[in-house]
Amino acid sequence: MGYREQRLTKLRQAMKAEGVDALLIASPTNRRYISGFTGSSGYAVVTERNAWLFTDFRYVTQAGEQAAGFDIVEHGASALATIGDTLRAAGAASLGFEQQHLSYGAYLAYGKDIGSGIRLVPTDGLVERLRRIKDESELAVLREAVAIADKAFEHILTVLKPGLRERDVALELEMFMRRLGAKGSSFDIIVASGERSALPHGVASDRIIGADEFVKMDFGALYDGYCSDLTRTVVIGKPTPKHREIYDIVLEAQLATLAGLRAGMTGSEGDALARNVIASRGYGERFGHGTGHAVGMDIHESPRLSKTESSTLEPGMVVTVEPGIYLPGFGGVRIEDIVVVTENGCDVLTKSKKDFITL
Repeated sequence: MGYREQRLTKLRQAMKAEGVDALLIASPTNRRYISGFTGSSGYAVVTERNAWLFTDFRYVTQAGEQAAGFDIVEHGASALATIGDTLRAAGAASLGFEQQHLSYGAYLAYGKDIGSGIRLVPTDGLVERLRRIKDESELAVLREAVAIADKAFEHILTVLKPGLRERDVALELEMFMRRLGAKGSSFDIIVASGERSALPHGVASDRIIGADEFVKMDFGALYDGYCSDLTRTVVIGKPTPKHREIYDIVLEAQLATLAGLRAGMTGSEGDALARNVIASRGYGERFGHGTGHAVGMDIHESPRLSKTESSTLEPGMVVTVEPGIYLPGFGGVRIEDIVVVTENGCDVLTKSKKDFITL
């Protein structure tokens, strides 16, 4: 059984547990995950016996090439009306919809256009829960996405110098990743230098990088539908003892998490592996975000490594490990790798060096 068939089988089991005859998948990410279709317009509909991909004239050929195992239906003027007619002919009485991806206005349209005889049932995360565990085909793509970001970091070390704008560094990172096959960046690239490096999400600005200061870079490649996520912090010029102190603490916390993270622990227990180290060095109040998050087709997925995450880590989950310390008026450090959770630990996909780098 191929990966696509396995996903459909698991989805049908989840649908049965929810008591819905059919599931309408409108989220572009979830639609791609379950069908393989990458077009900008369409709906995947799955029942116990059928799998349809409804799209318009523009994408019928593409859908036929990408959505193996799905029957391709070119819908009429109203996609929802075509879906309703198809489901009534198949004898479906209830249709689940993705409540997290539907506005109230769209819900009203569903009720009107799908038509009578089909009960709409809200569902919560049926496909997202499947996406938490990455299969081998996904891991292969994620490794490529991570490798692109690794190469971009190696490249940017040859470029960084005082006098560059943060925005220009971000542009160089993105263009380099695109040249290696990335569709683009996984998210707005963070390049934060000097005092701005104390901003956890300091998206690249027009600030000119100076001497003797941190440069924190957080970026990733969007490759074949999957995201990577990498953070490294370097010093331009001569570091002070404070630069070295907080860098070493963050690195110690990150390495402790990599050594201790494994399946069976909760996300909060994983978070504590890093948080306890930073707190024990007196900087607990300066580490205000979670230790990590799952990553895949979206840059932020579940579960998270955070103080409040009660769900259990399972083998095949892909998460970031990214503790940090942020000192307003001085600067901040974050070090981030992507790992695959295993029974006995974790497999670190990120290969970029993380020793204390001065340029």
